[in-house]
Amino acid sequence: MRARWSAAIAGVVLVATAACASLGRASFKDPVVTFKDARITGLGVAGGSIEIVLDVYNPNRFRLEGTRLTYKVLVDSTEFGDGAYTTKFGVDEGQTNEVRLPLSFTYRGVGAAGRALTQTGTVQYRVIGDFSVATPIGNFTRPYDQTGRFSTLQGNARD
Repeated sequence: MRARWSAAIAGVVLVATAACASLGRASFKDPVVTFKDARITGLGVAGGSIEIVLDVYNPNRFRLEGTRLTYKVLVDSTEFGDGAYTTKFGVDEGQTNEVRLPLSFTYRGVGAAGRALTQTGTVQYRVIGDFSVATPIGNFTRPYDQTGRFSTLQGNARD
């Protein structure tokens, strides 16, 4: 009889634990990653470096600990550069934090962007990647995809 009660209690605890985990995962809202700015940080003979600035908004009721952020930047439809950011950073509940990402490029990959900027002063961009976070209810990896238009005169406008 005692073994049956122990098994029943263990079963109830297992079901309750699984239900709590499911509810916690259901309450997780994806962070919102948006492109904010791009700044040239260096130029050389074969290429240069840019600092990509993203805003990360946390819509959850708990702090997020960013553990990894992958990114690929496309200008029009041409890949401009990519990378992975592995420095940990936090975003408090309901807050937005800025994340600065280094990006190296070659002039060969810049041709179309340079032509568009000199002709119209604007360029269409797309930033895509994955965002990994640790939360009190588990670890999550979610994709993000942001498009917009960058203007040398007005800065960034998101689509």
